[in-house]
Amino acid sequence: MPKLGFIGAGTVGTALAIRLSERGQSVVAVSSRSQTSAEKLAQAIDGCRALDSSQAVADVAELVFITTPDDAIATVVSTVNWHSGQSVVHCSGADSVDTLEPARKQGASVGAIHPLQTFASVEQAINNISGSTFALEAQEPLLSTLKEIATTLDGTWIELTADDKVLYHAAAVIACNYLVTLVKLATDLWQTFDVPPERATQALLPLLRGTIANIERVGIPKCLTGPIARGDTGTIRKHIDAMKKAAPDLLPTYLDLGRQTIPIALAKGRIDQHQAEELQKLLTNSTEKVKITERT
Repeated sequence: MPKLGFIGAGTVGTALAIRLSERGQSVVAVSSRSQTSAEKLAQAIDGCRALDSSQAVADVAELVFITTPDDAIATVVSTVNWHSGQSVVHCSGADSVDTLEPARKQGASVGAIHPLQTFASVEQAINNISGSTFALEAQEPLLSTLKEIATTLDGTWIELTADDKVLYHAAAVIACNYLVTLVKLATDLWQTFDVPPERATQALLPLLRGTIANIERVGIPKCLTGPIARGDTGTIRKHIDAMKKAAPDLLPTYLDLGRQTIPIALAKGRIDQHQAEELQKLLTNSTEKVKITERT
């Protein structure tokens, strides 16, 4: 494995640098917009130096990770002198390696490695990054090096093209960020019967853990439960009537998610085509009524 350097000592950069160092990789240098952050990371890794510029890191490292915020990647890569035989990678989920074109033009190999993981803090990132799936974009021989990095971190990997990156990242946002939004909406409903958000969240967590466990154990569509999975139009109608009164702003989201769930229920096999059509009619008609109400 080549000598590794990091430009950016934030959440992802810190997690990668520390875990790779623990697995025997040589992390030799780090720089950051905050010198304090760079020094803190360097102190946590034997043989790593906190340097005062991106160029200084590029001068001593054979494989350089640009782990700055996404908006800063292009600026960083364009202000450094790269050289042939060197490798430069970023860790953005949405940006392709095209962002690293200035380095490629100077003879460096370019790539991207994105950990498919949620990082709410540095400590959590260090704990969670091992075992993640890593999205890779690169040409050989750098691609093999990035696969080795994923394997070193006990992870799996997928290969993406530049055209794949944005939709890949959008999928991650739906699965991760919007799950937070869904839980927030659920706790908002609990407030209508005077249960505060913190208590509602704690009450819902076992349900969330059970759902994730079912997805892992039996997969989609078999893990789907609830009224749409059963074809229970009566319960769905009760939900709609209650939400019209108590949470009308949330009703369009509920109806749209319900329509998206019908094909999953059909694939599970618990409902037939007639039941699916009845559910679709109920949810669609209710949506049209909401739109009419909003216009008036």
